[in-house]
Amino acid sequence: MSLETIIYVVTGVLVVALPTLYVLNEKRNSAKATEALENSTLAGLDQPVSLHPVIDPNLCIGSGSCTKACPEQGILQLINGKAALVSPARCIGHGQCQAACPVDAITLVFGTEKRGVDIPHIKGNFETNISGIFIAGELGGMGLIRNAVSQGRQAVESVAGQVKNEKTSEALDLVIVGAGPAGISASLQAKKEGLRYVTVDQEDLGGTIFTYPRQKLVMVQPMELPLHGPVKLNEVEKEPLLALLTSVVEKHQLNIQVGEKVNDIKKEGNNYRVTTSKGEYETRKVLLAIGRRGTPRKIGCPGEKSEKVTYRLLDPQKYHHKKILVVGGGDSAVEAAVALSNHPGNTVHLSYRGENIFRIKEGNRQRVERAVEDGKVTLLLNSNVTKIEPERVYIDQQGTELSLANDQIFVMIGGVLPTEFLQSVGIEFERKFGQA
Repeated sequence: MSLETIIYVVTGVLVVALPTLYVLNEKRNSAKATEALENSTLAGLDQPVSLHPVIDPNLCIGSGSCTKACPEQGILQLINGKAALVSPARCIGHGQCQAACPVDAITLVFGTEKRGVDIPHIKGNFETNISGIFIAGELGGMGLIRNAVSQGRQAVESVAGQVKNEKTSEALDLVIVGAGPAGISASLQAKKEGLRYVTVDQEDLGGTIFTYPRQKLVMVQPMELPLHGPVKLNEVEKEPLLALLTSVVEKHQLNIQVGEKVNDIKKEGNNYRVTTSKGEYETRKVLLAIGRRGTPRKIGCPGEKSEKVTYRLLDPQKYHHKKILVVGGGDSAVEAAVALSNHPGNTVHLSYRGENIFRIKEGNRQRVERAVEDGKVTLLLNSNVTKIEPERVYIDQQGTELSLANDQIFVMIGGVLPTEFLQSVGIEFERKFGQA
């Protein structure tokens, strides 16, 4: 057989084999993606919690550009040649999938047909329906840190444009409510613009990030902080991110007051009077850069005001040789229970009112199941705390009363959204069911 014949034969085999291998590989990947979507649905993780993509199958050409652009990886995959959101609950609204789509087949929306999301009305300049009150960050539906930082800056740019020719000798130009990423970015921009401002937060510097469990991984994309410059981080733990934000605040001597809760915002003439737990501020504009977490939800049982009851876990290492109860069935509760179970001498019970803990990340599911199997965490499903005493806690589990020796209780059952307070100010909300 001549060399020329051999080349023709090999070429012919490759022409037939390569497309076949490609098709088989695509079928295999499609099957895996379908299985991932089914697992998400069975686990109750089929509802996105934030801004997320909706793919138009009539426009999608299956290029895979969106799947490669997603920083989280695995959230978007191809099923039968079309992009699909296979891990909806993990999507946190990066939006890079939409930008990467070559045929505009992706729309970013809030809520789904099953699960509505209340979003305040915000204009293009981040002003609400109430003239002079602005919103930036998580409250407006943008939970991603990079987006929150960008919105905080842009909102203050809008404020600066409105007040630059309206200086008064008495009122502040701006009160910023919230000292998370959006609030810190807004504070930096306010200083850059030369505005007279103050930033207040009912808790601590860092906002929602501060309440994360120790060493929790936070997804941070490259971003730019006003006055500070570029910040290039990918996946970083809570502590280094807080250290960065703290150093920025100190370096630029930002006027941020922590432990100061806003109780009321009222219009007075052309200005607003912001009443807090520590005083009052007269201001021309208000920027709300608060989270959607709101005030921690309470159990509502006798004894809950005990000093041993807390609503967040900042440092698990402080607790050892303790009898601990964690209440809740979400990621925060599971993360806390597992973290506490890893310290010497702790006895940890996890109480949840539902039949199963299912609306949590897969990694957390695996960790808590392993902790239960190893006897490090005792899981009490279908249970409710009924009474708290100095040395004991009482739990009803399907009609059976359990009495547990107890030193510390962590209640992690979500928060009361600030919607009611904001509506009392006059801010209008819209419940979105899969709408942009």
